Amino acid sequence: MTGRSPHRAVVVGGGLAGVTSALRLADAGVDVTLLEGRPRLGGLAFSFRRGDLSVDNGQHVYLRCCTGYRWFLDRIEGSHLAPLQDRLDVPVLDVGRPAGPRLGRLRRTALPVPLHLAGGLAAYPHLSLAEKAGVARAALALGRLDPADPALDGIDFATWLRRQGQSQRTIEALWDLVGVATLNATAPNASMALAAMVFKTGLLSEPGAADIGWASVPLGDLHDTLARKALESAGVRVHLRTRAASLTRAEDGRWAVGTYGERIEADTVVLAVPQRDTHRLLPEGALDDPGRLLDLTDAPILNVHVVYDRNVLRRPFFAALGSPVQWVFDRTASSGLQGGGQYLAVSQSAAGDEIDLPVAELRRRYLPELERLLPAARGAGVRDFFVTRERTATFAPAPGVGRLRPGTHTRAPGLHLAGAWTATGWPATMEGAVRSGFTAAEAALQALGRPHEHPLQEAA
Repeated sequence: MTGRSPHRAVVVGGGLAGVTSALRLADAGVDVTLLEGRPRLGGLAFSFRRGDLSVDNGQHVYLRCCTGYRWFLDRIEGSHLAPLQDRLDVPVLDVGRPAGPRLGRLRRTALPVPLHLAGGLAAYPHLSLAEKAGVARAALALGRLDPADPALDGIDFATWLRRQGQSQRTIEALWDLVGVATLNATAPNASMALAAMVFKTGLLSEPGAADIGWASVPLGDLHDTLARKALESAGVRVHLRTRAASLTRAEDGRWAVGTYGERIEADTVVLAVPQRDTHRLLPEGALDDPGRLLDLTDAPILNVHVVYDRNVLRRPFFAALGSPVQWVFDRTASSGLQGGGQYLAVSQSAAGDEIDLPVAELRRRYLPELERLLPAARGAGVRDFFVTRERTATFAPAPGVGRLRPGTHTRAPGLHLAGAWTATGWPATMEGAVRSGFTAAEAALQALGRPHEHPLQEAA
């Protein structure tokens, strides 16, 4: 033992990226302080109370291929509270057919890739035989792409799909059905590089990659309560309601993070806050072109919440075609709803046209649509109707976004960036946030001379 005090780190931001960074640094023996301006952890994946209900601000899911987020759940001892499907099974209800509504399913088998999807595609009733054959050809072409190819970031997903002979119906009934939910953009507005990453990883990497998981409890139980317990057990000092106001570097190379009340010194700092807050805090010269952070625009997500006085949906979730409704989830059990009835959450990605509409107008728009999709809702009493809006839910994954996303390293020694908006290779997802936290912590530890094995390598 040398008697030397441990290195000190400050992590600014208590979302998934910041919590991950703090856990990884603490696990490596670093003395860590985490600052979060809100009264809770979890970033944009959180819960709040509405009367007797515990409400998630939006419906968040993950896939079996999200190995980073699965590590996070394991690390906070919450995996059993966010189970995965045994096998991918997505009910898709088309109410736009002249012949009447029809239910189909997107499923997989245990066969090797790509045969695991062949049976499900063959039985999918929302595409013609010719369209299904076209999907198979496009999937093979997709498998040959390298998502890291900069050229792919310069074109949009719709353009690539049209080059592969995909019809507008195929785009709506398959590619956008998945893409809008994962990318938060329709195909014409999505970078082909990010689309290739999503579909190649989720559908073509291994048979179970796209199996869906979601929390069976309020997100706050995971991302706040259990995360805080894990941090405190690791020795991390968690300061809530504490916003970083300044970031300066002394001549001796140490950092000082100023809050509205104290000054915290550290050997290394991880900035795990949104891009505009990062821009505000970055010291001069830390990035070659910090203005690019302000060019990294946001995309909104709207969630419509409806509490009925009876059960109107028998499945845990479904996706819709021929309707403004995208995905509907049953949140009855996780919300703690009392007195019977059912609580549904309607998740609407790429919601730029609706994000600012009044609640009354959204009610007029979505209640009739839910009745059209769910006959049992016709005549059911509506006990509550409310809306949550995340105007900055994700970065906009438009073509060209790749050149705007910075890596974790800065030109300022000891200062690292984290967040789903950084250059993770993933769209703005919980997985991307956790992976950015891994990368930032790994870079900080390397700079401190304390390399620590990457957790996903440990799990391999």
